[in-house]
Amino acid sequence: MEKRIGKKILVFSLIAGQFFAACNSNNQKSTVSEDSTSAINETSNTAGASATDAAQVPFPQNFAEVTQPADNVKMPVEYAKAMAKVAYIWGWPMVNQFNRRANITKAPYPALNGGVVPVAPLSRLAMLVDYIKPTQSFVACPNQDVVYGLAYGSLNKEPVIIQVPDFGDRFWVYAMYDARSDQFAKLGKPYGTKPGFYLIAGPKWNGTIPVGVTGVVRSSTELVNMIPRIFMDDTQEDRVAIQSVVNQVVLYPLTEFDGQMKIIDYSKLPSIGEAANTNQGETKWVVPETFFDVLTAVLDSVSPLPGEEALYANFRQLLNAAAADPAIKKAIIAAAVEADQSIISSFFKWEHNGTPAGNNWNRSTNNAQFGVDYFNRTGTAKSNFYDNKPDETQYFYTDVDSKGIQLNGNNNYSITFAKDQTPPVNGFWSLTLYNEHHLFSPNDLNRFSLGTKNKNLKYNDDGSLTLYIGHKSPGTDKETNWLPAPKGTLSLYIRSYWGKAAILDKTWQPPGIIKY
Repeated sequence: MEKRIGKKILVFSLIAGQFFAACNSNNQKSTVSEDSTSAINETSNTAGASATDAAQVPFPQNFAEVTQPADNVKMPVEYAKAMAKVAYIWGWPMVNQFNRRANITKAPYPALNGGVVPVAPLSRLAMLVDYIKPTQSFVACPNQDVVYGLAYGSLNKEPVIIQVPDFGDRFWVYAMYDARSDQFAKLGKPYGTKPGFYLIAGPKWNGTIPVGVTGVVRSSTELVNMIPRIFMDDTQEDRVAIQSVVNQVVLYPLTEFDGQMKIIDYSKLPSIGEAANTNQGETKWVVPETFFDVLTAVLDSVSPLPGEEALYANFRQLLNAAAADPAIKKAIIAAAVEADQSIISSFFKWEHNGTPAGNNWNRSTNNAQFGVDYFNRTGTAKSNFYDNKPDETQYFYTDVDSKGIQLNGNNNYSITFAKDQTPPVNGFWSLTLYNEHHLFSPNDLNRFSLGTKNKNLKYNDDGSLTLYIGHKSPGTDKETNWLPAPKGTLSLYIRSYWGKAAILDKTWQPPGIIKY
């Protein structure tokens, strides 16, 4: 037995030696004689000449050459339900976008729905003139540091022009999203964008760029969603000062471009419709029972990303089977309802969003540049839609205190940023408090966030900053640093706009939340 093993080791050693020698000969000058090389080549050529290629099925060179899912299959119900859940998770953010556009653009003219949410027809913009009101339920986790605008377009019809006034030193960014909720534009202070007129075109537009257009930005989809954000201090002086630039943020079809800066007094926008009920949380933009009807439009309108062609093909097979068989249609709707309740709802927990950031916080990951990160794309669409790209904004969020216990407004909490350790940003930062629906809960101070916008925050003697959270006041001397909380479940959310290196490289961590 030992002799056999010895022989095997010897043979292996010889083979290994030949292999490494061959490898070494590729990196060093060969010492083999020309005669030996010729002999080896002649042997190889002779062996090759006696072989013929066997018949082979051509290997696909592109997706068009790959066998496609068959039509007219008798699909098992359980298979249909499994595929339907995949489609529901994948398509939820895009169906969300399509439904928001269909609803928002019903407005006959720029207005405020219920006196709260900006709405406008296709290719038109409505702007607020102050922070968004706490009674809104259009989107979860709204921002209380900026003046918002909102517009939806269909770039199949024609491009649009959006105006950029001179914002001076004020932070601003025009977040522009495609149907996938990925940002595609770099317009804002972080990019040094110049004032002027910017043409937003769809993927198929090849028209002439008019004289006077400052720049052109292309969306990857015909659906385009624009949300300008303009920073404003929480002072009456800045509320007055910001109006002149807000009124120049105007969007209109390319055919109306004349090279002149248009002005709209957004303070005079009419109120239409009725305010939503915030007690029920964010408006339900995705309805499981009608999801697959809208998914068909998504597949027809939004081209697949590289590698997504197989998903599209299989989703279409599923939809075709459902159209031909009422039992399959019933089954996939039931699967959508189940997925909504058991999967989508779980994304409302911050532990299922982004990645750990330390001290029981999570941080946004791949925000607004999701690509094929379906986990974070769907999680964001459910919990805090309309994120900015990572280089524009990083978000930190948590449901729990430093011990991992659910935050509750009946308790008192503090969060202390050490000296010079507030979020390091070039733009602004804030700490925002949300209720169990990721919305604001009205309070007597009308205060929902604290940060850069607040000019009266009190710092501790050592230069640190302590903020207080709870339903009860921490005391008159600390109320400038207090975020009033509703009684019950709450969550906290840090925004860091235009983060510095420590934000981007993840070396900065949010401090723990201490119950006291």
